[in-house]
Amino acid sequence: MPRPIAARIHLDAIRHNLQLVKRTAPTSRVWSVIKANAYGHGIERIYPALAEADGIALLDLDEAVRVRELGWNRPVLLLEGVFEPDDLAVADPYRLTVSVHCDEQLDMLAAARPREPIDIQLKMNSGMNRLGFRPADYERAWLRASRIEAIASIGLMTHFANADDGAIDWQVDAFDAVTRHLPGTRSLSNSAAVLWHPRAHRDWVRPGTILYGASPSGCARHIEGIPLRAAMTLESRIIGVQTLQPGETTGYGRTFTADRPMRIGVVACGYADGYPRHAPAGTPVRVAGVRTQLVGRVSMDMLTVDLTPCAAAGMGAPVELWGEHIRVDEVAEPSGTIGYELLCALARRVRVRCDTADVTAERLAQPV
Repeated sequence: MPRPIAARIHLDAIRHNLQLVKRTAPTSRVWSVIKANAYGHGIERIYPALAEADGIALLDLDEAVRVRELGWNRPVLLLEGVFEPDDLAVADPYRLTVSVHCDEQLDMLAAARPREPIDIQLKMNSGMNRLGFRPADYERAWLRASRIEAIASIGLMTHFANADDGAIDWQVDAFDAVTRHLPGTRSLSNSAAVLWHPRAHRDWVRPGTILYGASPSGCARHIEGIPLRAAMTLESRIIGVQTLQPGETTGYGRTFTADRPMRIGVVACGYADGYPRHAPAGTPVRVAGVRTQLVGRVSMDMLTVDLTPCAAAGMGAPVELWGEHIRVDEVAEPSGTIGYELLCALARRVRVRCDTADVTAERLAQPV
């Protein structure tokens, strides 16, 4: 019999979250971001839930090809563009839209001879200081791109540094000042800007983590009242029970000491499954439908929880590590990380089950 830990992927939750994005930014088209194998959920698994997306955005050529081979006929955006000239030989037949953030990528396009001109998204570095042309260089780059025969349409794009916890007006103003007279669709908003900065919605929005029900700030309380639904549930079972007396400890390093008689449940889940090793005592866990907490140190294959609030729970009791009732951000935040990392870090050894899809491939394979 397999080890009882498993992840369940909820397609209805992704559909729900996508519709929430559309209601929140009703005049925008939506790039559904599925980079990093759909944030650990699996591209092929979640693909049926993307029927209402206007486009798909990701990083890797391999992932872009996989999406096309699944039958997707709407736009596909490479968020970091191409890395070498040979990449354009793939972007051409698979009709990929390519982000362009530097002169070297323009050089590649100038030398390319695709069968059909390639759509691009020209990226401005409006203050993030990772990728993109600085505002002073952006119009020059746009003019150069407009003269390259291998380029078809030119979209205008930027990315926010702190839309999750601060104002974005300084970046929006920098972007608008340069692009005001330039033609082309605009794409500015990541997940945080979709939720909290309607000024930046523009022609396209690019939601990522909120499609999967996680907080773009990494803080669960920031999305209280926003009806996002978890797309992944990590679940397991109690595989052992111990009774501690006051003064006794549990786990490696003896980091937890009982201050009263306690029942401790041992859960089949550890850092080798993708649960954070640094999750401290007090991190929420749900056992047999009752919220309780982690005690002791997370080990490779097991962790321990306080069974005091769930007196009836014993061997075989169901455990939710994160999901519908325990937000992944509630586990990530006390562990010093963000929900993005935990979702992406789900280990290969964890069995994954997916809700039955009710969207056909034919419905998705609509013309661009």
